[in-house]
Amino acid sequence: MITPLEALACTRFVFLGDNGNVVTARSMDWRYEIGTNLYVLPRGMERSGEAGPNSLKWTSRYGSVVATGYDVSTTDGANEAGLVANVLWLAEAGYPEFKAGSKPGLTIAAWAQYALDNFATVAEAVADFEKEPFTIVTDNVPGQNRLTTLHLSLSDASGDSAIIEYIDGKQIIHHGRQYQVMTNSPVYDQQLALASYWKGIGGTVMLPGTNRAADRFTRASFYANAIPKSGEPNSLLASVFGVIRNVSVPLGIATPDEPEISSTRWRTVFDHKRQLYFFESAMTPNTFWVDLKKIDFAAGSGKVMRLDLGENQVHTFSGDSTAYFEEAKPFKFQGL
Repeated sequence: MITPLEALACTRFVFLGDNGNVVTARSMDWRYEIGTNLYVLPRGMERSGEAGPNSLKWTSRYGSVVATGYDVSTTDGANEAGLVANVLWLAEAGYPEFKAGSKPGLTIAAWAQYALDNFATVAEAVADFEKEPFTIVTDNVPGQNRLTTLHLSLSDASGDSAIIEYIDGKQIIHHGRQYQVMTNSPVYDQQLALASYWKGIGGTVMLPGTNRAADRFTRASFYANAIPKSGEPNSLLASVFGVIRNVSVPLGIATPDEPEISSTRWRTVFDHKRQLYFFESAMTPNTFWVDLKKIDFAAGSGKVMRLDLGENQVHTFSGDSTAYFEEAKPFKFQGL
């Protein structure tokens, strides 16, 4: 039997450095092969919320590079304006009922993509989300008999952040540079309270070391602000990678009585200032990157491109891999 805790047990944090150096990092922890590939998505793509006749419609204003889940959802990505979106599991999430008279439906599989397509900054996205122009519609995880329950994080080149959750059918938004870290359960207000407790103890004295979400939140919160704030850009990136690896779960680790602890499958790091999107699979020895500045995102002339990472993301790439993307059909978002 699959329990609700057998889930995405990921970590996301934003590094706020000197001289405009902002870096967003996340780990993807998942018990099963998640079918991730990288896509280049141009401007001008016609979108549907994939929720039946009453679906949200929009046209992408910004091009993006995204990492998929099962090639039916956007789980992570950055757009050409420097906005980053990440979705992480939240077992406590509860979405509004989608019924006759509801606002247009948006599949949860395209929630992150909606932000990347439409907004350059976190503030722009939050202003739109506060109006609640859509109803989130969820469905089962592909191949599993349980609903997808997620929360969304956004960050931008200024270092601004937002965490968006749905609890008991109500949207809750935490907006501000102080919201640097997000993991999984409990709900974000409780994560902040736990972090406040550990901040009083001091990370140089003691930090919780398990793979539980609350412990990963505490470690990421401490290290994100303990690493150097200034220095050569690649040195800063090395520090950020050190933190996201610190809160990752070694491949093959599973705890029978704590099924929320899952191995880290991959990590991404986005350098907002240099527009470099780094990808690191747990299954390969190399880290590679995509340079958004080298991509033609123009509507019409821009093409959907795909980097095939292979089953379990075992295909090996190294260095700047922007040129290895190949033209492909757009993936279809899972919907009703």
